[in-house]
Amino acid sequence: MTTTPPEAADPTRPALPASSPGRPLRGARHPAWRVAGVAFLTIVAAAAFGSAPGLLVEPLSADLGWSRAAVGLGVSVQLALYGLTVPFAAALMDRWGIRPVLTVALGLVVVGALATVGMTQEWQLVLGWGVLVGLGTGCMAPAFAATVTARWFTAHRGLVSGVLTAASASGQLVFLPLLSWLIATHGWRSASVAVALAAVAAVPLVLLWMRDRPADLGVPPFGSTVVVPAPAPARGAARRAVVALARAARTPTFWLLCGAFAICGATTNGLVKTHFVPAAHDHGMAMTVGASLLALVGVFDIVGTVASGWLTDRVSPRVLLGVYYTGRGVALIFLPALLAPTVELPMVFFIVFYGLDWVATVPPTMALCREHHGDDAPVVFGWVLASHQVGAGLVAWAGGLVRDHTGSYDLVWYVAGLLCAFAALMSLIVRRIDAAA
Repeated sequence: MTTTPPEAADPTRPALPASSPGRPLRGARHPAWRVAGVAFLTIVAAAAFGSAPGLLVEPLSADLGWSRAAVGLGVSVQLALYGLTVPFAAALMDRWGIRPVLTVALGLVVVGALATVGMTQEWQLVLGWGVLVGLGTGCMAPAFAATVTARWFTAHRGLVSGVLTAASASGQLVFLPLLSWLIATHGWRSASVAVALAAVAAVPLVLLWMRDRPADLGVPPFGSTVVVPAPAPARGAARRAVVALARAARTPTFWLLCGAFAICGATTNGLVKTHFVPAAHDHGMAMTVGASLLALVGVFDIVGTVASGWLTDRVSPRVLLGVYYTGRGVALIFLPALLAPTVELPMVFFIVFYGLDWVATVPPTMALCREHHGDDAPVVFGWVLASHQVGAGLVAWAGGLVRDHTGSYDLVWYVAGLLCAFAALMSLIVRRIDAAA
């Protein structure tokens, strides 16, 4: 695999040989932590884009008379494009560097969010929030976290990937109550403006402090003592993404991970993030209360994802995924009985558990991609994540459709719970099929 730095090398610094001893930086002094910090804050800002759809379903239906399936279609396009953009974004970061790609992505989000402020027809939601925001957020997905982790760290990779993945939950914690309050007091258009402002605020962080590789600063990755210069520029980013897909598609592991991760996306972003608040509202719960519960998921998501990263360094990722998906399925099957006008203790238990499990699947899935696909792992994980978002997009639309036709979300919760059993099985048999192959 060949890649390129995002910026020209410093002409005052002597060229490095194929590998050379690096400065023995340790602990917080290492610039890897600064880069990881910028990545964390950027992902936090990006969470504003993912927090809004579930809050917009009810207001758009009430204000513009759109069906929930119609609103779900806009969300579905956004989620699907988010995922399908990821593999190409990872390859583009290899070709042009992280900083330029993120800057363009943030610009797309600003334009897309602002375009929805004056919308009056359903296709405008699909174009602005679906296409533009979907393309922009696809460049700030977990594949971005995987790229930063792989380039800047050789030690604590599981922990760092867990922390960066938890950044999305941190953003959800910040933005869900804020957006819910804005919608309740100033209308749904204020949420679009807030999302655009969050994207604008992230741009200076990326331009000032994001760096592509440790070699750009003349240091080794954290955990290593050797500086390896960036390879020559890689051309044909799109072709590389397709070639990586073709190689990965020959292995059973890839399809098992894609299947399980599609169910992961369906049961998180597609179902709970999009439809939990309107489903709770159907049972008499105030939207601000439902949004606060969803934000609380983000609190425990941080704990669960960081813990999952730590466990991934010590326990078989296959076993971890089997446990995570099984627990998630059980929780979803019980959820319809827990929805009520007020928050009771069983609902609190559901929120805590689901938060701990929300994206705990990401660190072990990243680990399996690294284990089976080597240097192609960031791009392959991008394709696996694409399946996650396609699954999310299908359920975001299908959940609204079921609600329109049956008047309830109950059937969706039950089917999602059963699908989690299949995800657990697919995760647990990865090694057995590889061994047979």
